[in-house]
Amino acid sequence: SSGINAEYGGYLGDNKSAWKQYDATFTAKEYDGPKLEILLDQGEDDPYLNDKQLLPENFANACSNNKLINLNFRMQPGYDHGYFFIMSFMEDHFNFMAKHIC
Repeated sequence: SSGINAEYGGYLGDNKSAWKQYDATFTAKEYDGPKLEILLDQGEDDPYLNDKQLLPENFANACSNNKLINLNFRMQPGYDHGYFFIMSFMEDHFNFMAKHIC
């Protein structure tokens, strides 16, 4: 399972096969473009993670099976899905993006 489930049907419609275009795990499995570097941070105390609404390990596995994707996946202890999580790691992500787009 990728993480997209019935809870998102209200946003994505009833055609589950069409959901794949919004599914990062599916995209990583099928990706065949230029080499990519991805930085992903996940708070270990995120309630969406604990409720299995987020499944970053599936995305990490898809990336590890695709030689074109280099994923830096960082689980962050003591953080949830909120403001302090975002503010704590935003600079890392800005620096990462600047490195890759400038």
